[in-house]
Amino acid sequence: MHSRFRPADLRRDFTASLVVFLVAVPLCVGVAVASGVPAELGLVTGIVGGLVVGLLPGSSLQVSGPAAGLTVLVYEAVQTHGLGTLGVIVLASGAIQLALGFLGFGRWFRAISVAVVQGMLAGIGLVLILGQSYAMAGLKAPSSGLDKIAGLPGLVGDIAADRDALSAFALGAGTIAVLVLWKKLPARISGIMPAPLVAVALATAATALFSLPVAKVEVKGLLEAVQPPGVDAFSELGNVALLGTVLAFTLIASAESLFSAAAVDRMHDGPRTDYDKELMAQGAGNAVCGLLGALPMTAVIVRSAANVQAGARTKASRVLHGVWLLLFAALLPAALGVIPIAALAGVLVHAGCKLVPVRELVPLWREHRGEAVVLAVTAIAIVTTNMFEGVLIGLLLAVAKTAWTISHIQMNVKDDDEKGPIHVRLTGNATFLRLPHMLDTLEALPKDRPIELDLSGLRHLDHACLTALTNWADRHNEEGTDPVRMSGKVASAVG
Repeated sequence: MHSRFRPADLRRDFTASLVVFLVAVPLCVGVAVASGVPAELGLVTGIVGGLVVGLLPGSSLQVSGPAAGLTVLVYEAVQTHGLGTLGVIVLASGAIQLALGFLGFGRWFRAISVAVVQGMLAGIGLVLILGQSYAMAGLKAPSSGLDKIAGLPGLVGDIAADRDALSAFALGAGTIAVLVLWKKLPARISGIMPAPLVAVALATAATALFSLPVAKVEVKGLLEAVQPPGVDAFSELGNVALLGTVLAFTLIASAESLFSAAAVDRMHDGPRTDYDKELMAQGAGNAVCGLLGALPMTAVIVRSAANVQAGARTKASRVLHGVWLLLFAALLPAALGVIPIAALAGVLVHAGCKLVPVRELVPLWREHRGEAVVLAVTAIAIVTTNMFEGVLIGLLLAVAKTAWTISHIQMNVKDDDEKGPIHVRLTGNATFLRLPHMLDTLEALPKDRPIELDLSGLRHLDHACLTALTNWADRHNEEGTDPVRMSGKVASAVG
């Protein structure tokens, strides 16, 4: 983070890169398996995140790779369009990110409602918890969110009745327990190894020691797993459903990366993130991942936080972590084949729990009830429909909530003299959303009395309200009383 190179920085970056590598391995593999693609593809995305995005400008310390936040969407895309089309989707998303960053839209992603993003992550977390609970027992999860929920009683029965399922589930539950308890140990112990690596290593050792009958990760080899999209796959870009998936990838990956960048900036005192350049870096990374047929990438807050906390000073740490991932995938691919899937499912269930902001919900409900509703509706919509529709519902609700909030209007009625004019003052924003309230108040005024309407306090008067005021004034004037007198900057428009 200094303008001059210092040997001490390189030592810090080297150490930090090893820490990030150890955190990244189980997460890269776990996300790939949960996404329904070969485990090696998760490592490929992590390698690209280090060697490609790591070298590009944007944010110096945040680390990119496959993220739990996109697991649900990737799984749906692979099941719907096939693994051969995944590369086209990721490549198209990367191209859009490059274009948006080049056109200066990076900073505008910060305008996305925080409640929608939190609801999106909470929804992803709930779907991960539901889906990976079945994977922990070595069972296939139902396709829809509602079916997953409805199938939970049957899942409990299957675990109780099937010894193999019970063994796998116990292994996954033990993995979660290690993840929770490891951080509670003294720092001199917990700081030796990252919790995910310890949890997966212990689960793997237990599987071998007790010869547990659980499914393990299937290994294809790095070169065999990489399958660039064929020419025929690009014809799918004319599919409307696939384009919707591309947009969902772009929106979610960009928002998660840029929100992560903002969080990482608060962790250190070095240079701030250039959001446009960071969005272009993410786009370049996704374009390369698409060409390799790999998983999409985002900036990942878990790995980024580990990088900062390990003392990283420059982007060399994240580039080196990509080098270690490449060496691991090339030289030790067989190591993946001994990892039990139940352990990786436990890691993702734990990650899903951390995505659900349980502690923040009560304070948010007390202070910003509308935001809490947007968050909850977005999460529930994702669980009950799918990722794209859930986020779209959340965005529409956030816009509607904002429109309702800013369209506040006050009507102050003064009737000091029973025979004199009635004074009505309007302040705020007169929009069609508040039209019923405005008309109810005006139409309740006596029709045989002169009325003075002061519009000087209005900051905005839309066409619907303007028309309604005009029609109300015309009806009132027909009663034979003095015409309605209006004053203020918009009175002439109504008159």
